Amino acid sequence: MAYMANHFDLRLDPRKLVPGAKSVISLAYNYHTEKQQLDPEAPKLSTYAYGRDYHKVVKKRLKPLMEFIADRFGEVAIRAFVDSAPVMEKAWAERAGIGWRGKHTNVIRQSEGSFYFLCELITDLELAPDAPATDHCGTCRRCIDACPTDAITPYGVDGSRCISYLTIELKEAIPEEFAGKLNGWAFGCDICQQVCPWNRFSEPHQEAEFKPKPELMALTKDEWHGLTEIVFDRLFEGSPVKRTKFNGLKRNLEFLRLGAEG
Repeated sequence: MAYMANHFDLRLDPRKLVPGAKSVISLAYNYHTEKQQLDPEAPKLSTYAYGRDYHKVVKKRLKPLMEFIADRFGEVAIRAFVDSAPVMEKAWAERAGIGWRGKHTNVIRQSEGSFYFLCELITDLELAPDAPATDHCGTCRRCIDACPTDAITPYGVDGSRCISYLTIELKEAIPEEFAGKLNGWAFGCDICQQVCPWNRFSEPHQEAEFKPKPELMALTKDEWHGLTEIVFDRLFEGSPVKRTKFNGLKRNLEFLRLGAEG
């Protein structure tokens, strides 16, 4: 994605985000759920988008920790980042021991899986570092083999072929070469995580704001394809799905329909 190249110097040096920074505190916030959409033929949402926008939810959850640090250490420079600034969150998570970057490039926590949002506190406190995580993917290539668009190479993802990119970030028409290959995903994609053996250890999250609306989970295939802008605004108020806007989601739904017919 082209925007990843923007402000690359900020990604490399956190001191440009927080002057005098000496430490990056890396954290992970669980979003795994066992809830599923009721109609197995309905267009699918990535599970991270079932509830409220994680950017706001997770940042709110970081505030008590920041207050604790201020109470404990006095006046410190500290900023919270939740996937909304040029921060190399996966690299920091790996170095902090949160987990290792799997072959699908998501960070995997041993015995807990990968259904986590990553976030960071950058501060001028000098803290002793944790040991970096080690790789436990071994010879497994389930994520590589399961990707229907062949987007994954070992430890790399071709963003232009990733279903999440195609259904969320791409602003133009979805290329015809992907017709019939989106596997029903209308917003995002969880395939590489669903097939990962480490996610058999995932536990359901306890975040009330990530719980999906019953009406959303009950939408049938026909109701999805008949979605109006009024219903879209109601169902996805405060949701990450708003990122696509109504026209973007309708584009995805139409592409799924044409792919199924083709």
